[in-house]
Amino acid sequence: MSTRKRTVNEAGASAREAENLLGDFLRAHRARITPEEAGIASYGVRRVPGLRREELAQLGGVSANYYTRLEQGEAMNPSASILGALARALRLDEDATIYLHSIAGTSHPDATRQDADESEAGTTLAFDRIVDHLPGTATVTLSQTNDVLSYTPLAYELFFKHLPTGQEPWNTYRLLFTDPYTRDLYRNWSEEASLAVASLRFHAASHPHDPAVRELVGELSVVSSEFARLWAEHPVRRCTRGSKLLMHPEFGDIDLEYQILHAPDGDGRRILIHTAVPETPAADVFQMLGA
Repeated sequence: MSTRKRTVNEAGASAREAENLLGDFLRAHRARITPEEAGIASYGVRRVPGLRREELAQLGGVSANYYTRLEQGEAMNPSASILGALARALRLDEDATIYLHSIAGTSHPDATRQDADESEAGTTLAFDRIVDHLPGTATVTLSQTNDVLSYTPLAYELFFKHLPTGQEPWNTYRLLFTDPYTRDLYRNWSEEASLAVASLRFHAASHPHDPAVRELVGELSVVSSEFARLWAEHPVRRCTRGSKLLMHPEFGDIDLEYQILHAPDGDGRRILIHTAVPETPAADVFQMLGA
């Protein structure tokens, strides 16, 4: 084979490998589940953790050859039933299962229903203006890549006071992985970082060719080894509600609850609303800052 042909073939192989989201995801999650967890007998010395390809293929009801081609990006357009079987074998939760179907280009009933529910609920909201009506909360409007589009005064005081206004949009992913102030703000930064990457994975699946997403992932993978490690592990989670445990330099430990509303048109915008439980230190901080 000529040097030119070999170079073209190698470039094509590299491109397929770079775009093989499905294979990367399956490999990462196959490595996380042990034979014991999967309910199968384990024989011989294992050079790598997790299930072997042929074991997962057996659990998923497909041939080992087909699964190998699927993981290597050579088998295209797997059916929804095959993906469902593999998701069950890998013990994926709902978010990870929806993500698996999304990157493979198949539909998932739960995802369709969830998006429809959120769209119906969101039609009554003036999404772009809702922050103006939430002055008693620490609320932030985010783009798909978590650029801060707007925020309430409380949100600025709690999360962004060290940043000069007029230089927005800030990006919460960049802040979390590259800004020392933001890193120190969270009592459990590792958990917050893992959740952030899992959320970015989920949202990136709905816009896989968005240059803004690719640019952000590429940038953070270079500047933060911690982000690169987490991204390679393929965590997936659709964040809708939870808690934020802060260690604020002025106000000390603050426990907040949060809820996320998604834009009804599905463009990836979100409203992140932080609230305080009544009669807690966080409620006292909210009242003081609000006054």
